[in-house]
Amino acid sequence: MSITDFLPVSREDMLERGWYYYDFLLVTGDAYVDHPSFGAAVIGRVLEAEGYRVAVLAQPPFRGGSAASAIVAMGRPRYAAIVTAGNLDSMVAHYTAAKKRRSEDYYSPGKKAGCRPDRAVIVYSKLVREAFQGLPVIIGGLEASLRRFAHYDYWDNKVCRPILIDSGADFLVYGMGENAITELARMLASKDDITAAASIRGIGAAYELPENAVDTLHEMREGAFPIVECASYEEVSRSKEAYAEAAMLQHNEHDYVRGRAVVQRCEGRCLVINPMAKPLAAEELDRIYALPFTREVHPMYEKHGGVPAIEEVRFSVIHNRGCFGNCNYCALAFHQGRTVTSRSHESVIREIEGFINHPEFKGYVHDIGGPTANFRKPSCDKQMKHGTCKDRSCLALYGQGIQKGNAHRQATPTHNPRSTSAKPCPHINADHTDYLMLLRKAAALPGVKKVFVRSGIRYDYLMLDKKGEFFAELVKNHISGQLKVAPEHCVDSVLYYMGKPDNDVFERFREKFKRLNARYGKEQYLVPYLISSHPGSRVEDAISLAVYLNKSGIRPEQVQDFYPTPGTLSTCMYYTGLDPRTMEVVYVPKTPREKGIQRALLQWKRPENQSIVRRALREAGRGDLIGYKKNCLAHPGR
Repeated sequence: MSITDFLPVSREDMLERGWYYYDFLLVTGDAYVDHPSFGAAVIGRVLEAEGYRVAVLAQPPFRGGSAASAIVAMGRPRYAAIVTAGNLDSMVAHYTAAKKRRSEDYYSPGKKAGCRPDRAVIVYSKLVREAFQGLPVIIGGLEASLRRFAHYDYWDNKVCRPILIDSGADFLVYGMGENAITELARMLASKDDITAAASIRGIGAAYELPENAVDTLHEMREGAFPIVECASYEEVSRSKEAYAEAAMLQHNEHDYVRGRAVVQRCEGRCLVINPMAKPLAAEELDRIYALPFTREVHPMYEKHGGVPAIEEVRFSVIHNRGCFGNCNYCALAFHQGRTVTSRSHESVIREIEGFINHPEFKGYVHDIGGPTANFRKPSCDKQMKHGTCKDRSCLALYGQGIQKGNAHRQATPTHNPRSTSAKPCPHINADHTDYLMLLRKAAALPGVKKVFVRSGIRYDYLMLDKKGEFFAELVKNHISGQLKVAPEHCVDSVLYYMGKPDNDVFERFREKFKRLNARYGKEQYLVPYLISSHPGSRVEDAISLAVYLNKSGIRPEQVQDFYPTPGTLSTCMYYTGLDPRTMEVVYVPKTPREKGIQRALLQWKRPENQSIVRRALREAGRGDLIGYKKNCLAHPGR
C-alpha cells in the first residue's frame, strides 16, 4: 500500500502528486484513519468522488502564537475549509462524567491525550480564519451537529451560543452530511450567491437581520423551506421554561418529511437550521461504502504505535443508519434521525470480501452492526411518506402519546408519571428476516469462521418478532461470549424519563436468552449497560435497582454516571429540572455526594463501596438490606 492511496496530508504530499492547487482542506480532531467508520474519511472520499481535490490536516497544533502556521503551510484551498472535531465531541473525548481529564484518547496516535483542543470546532475554525482570511469555513461532525442550537454546556455549566455563531464559520452541516457537503461544494465551486444555501437540506447558516425581520428572512429564502421560530439564545439563557420548550420544538422538527427550518435569534443574528437531509437510500449508501478507502491508519502514525480506534472496527461492517429507539439520553436520533435505512446485502458482502485477505484477519467478522444492530428498515410503512410521529416513540409509547400535563407538577418519590405502562406502537413492523439472511450470507463466505454481532441490540424490538428465528440463531451462532444490551434501569418511573420500555420486557428477554443458551449448550452472558443518577432517579430508585441486580445475579463491572452531553432531552431535563415532553418538574440528582451514592449502590459488591452503601441504606430506612443474608447489599461493618 502506497502513501498515495490516502488523501494528501501535507503540501509536499500534494506536490508529489503533481497538485499545484487543491479545492478543500479537511481539518479534523481525530488522527487520519481512512476507514468508513471515521466521518472525516467519508467526507473526504465523497468529495474526491465528485472530482474535487481534498487534503487532510489531522490534529494540527493549536497552542501558541504560531498555531495557525500548520494550516498556512498547507496552502490556501480554492473553495473552503471543512472543520470537524472528529468522531466524538471533543469535551466528551477529554473529560469523564465527573469532569476529570481522561488520560487516553483512542482516536489519537498511541492513545496520547491532548492532541486536539477542547471545543475543537471553535478553535480550529478560528485558526483557519487567521490563516486564510475570507475563505469560507464549513463546520460539521458530531460536535457541530449536536451544538447547532443554543445549548446547555455541562462543562461550563451555562447555556452557550449556537456553535455556528461561536466558531465564526459560514455554514454548518449536521447529521449525516454526504449530500449536504456535496451540494455546498457545487455551490461554492460555481460561485453561486450564498442565498442558494437556503434550499440545501441538512445545513445551517446565520444571517444579519434587524429585530422583527422575519418577513425579510422569508424574502431572502423565497422558494426554500417553511420556517418555525424557537426561543432566542437570550430567552433560553434566562428562562429554563423557554429552554425546555425550544428543545422539544427542535427535536420535533428533526424529520426529513414534515420538518421545517428552525430559526433561532442570537445577539442580532438569525440562525436558520434547514430541515434534515433525506436519509440515504440503499444504492446511495452502497456507493459511499464502495469508495476506495484503504481501511488503514495513515503510515505517518506507525512510529507512534498506530491509532487504537481502528482495532474495534478494522474487521467490522456498518450495515445501517438511523435509530427509532429514540432514548432520551442518546444523541443518535438528533444526529442521524429516527428513520432507519440500510445497505444492500451485496454491498456488505463486498466489504467483507475486501478484508478477508488482510494478513491480520483470523476468520472472525467482529460485527455487522450500526447504531442499533438489529434495525434494517423504518419501524413502520408510514414513515417514508408521512415521517416519524411527533411526540410519539416507536418502542415506548405511553397511552396516546405523551401529553402536556399541568405545568410544573412536582414529581414525588413514589409518583410514577406514566398514566399507563409503555407499549410499542401497534404499527411497528418487527421482522429480522432480512438481517438474518445477511448474517447467513456473511457466515457462508470462504475464509470466514464466525460472524459476530457486537453492536448493541434493541431487545424490546427483538421480542416483538414473534417468529423467534433470529433470536435463536443469534444465540447459537453470533455471540462472542457476551451480548451487549441496554436496560439502563429497572424502575419504571426512571425508565419513563429515559424513554425506555418497562422492565418486564427486559425480564422476558433475559429469561428467553437463558433458555436458548441452555438449548444450544452455550455459556454466554448479557452485558447490561446501566446509568446511575439519570434525571428522575432518586436514591430510593438506585436501591431498588441494586436489589434487582442482586436478586438477578447481575454484577455490573461498569456503571455510567449520567453524562449531560449536548443535544439530548435528558440533558434538557438535567439543566432545566423540567421534562420537555410534558413541562412537568423532574427530580435531578446533581450533588457529587448523591451521584456517588447512586453509583456505589449499583456496584455494592466492591469493598471500597461498602461503607457508602451502608450509610445510604440507613439514611433511606432500609436497614433490612444490611446483614449477611443473600438479599443484603452490605455487611454490618465494625
